[in-house]
Amino acid sequence: MTDSEKAVAIVEALKAAEHEPAAVALPILNGLVGLVQAHAEAPLEVEEARSSAFMAICEIGKALHRGQPADALWAPAINAAERWKSLVR
Repeated sequence: MTDSEKAVAIVEALKAAEHEPAAVALPILNGLVGLVQAHAEAPLEVEEARSSAFMAICEIGKALHRGQPADALWAPAINAAERWKSLVR
């Protein structure tokens, strides 16, 4: 799977998980971790965008796991993933 395909899958999964309860969203987010990991060297801008998406996904997961509100975290995570997607096309 290319980085572009991974980024597309992540954006789609985030958009789908956003409207799910925590019990459903958490497994979806956990499944994204492997997709966000870097497997090859990339330009710094791409790596920064990828790592921003990863951190944003982790923040949502942490909030959901702790039972904290995550509504405000979804848009930044989706935006970070969209940015990464735009750079790897």
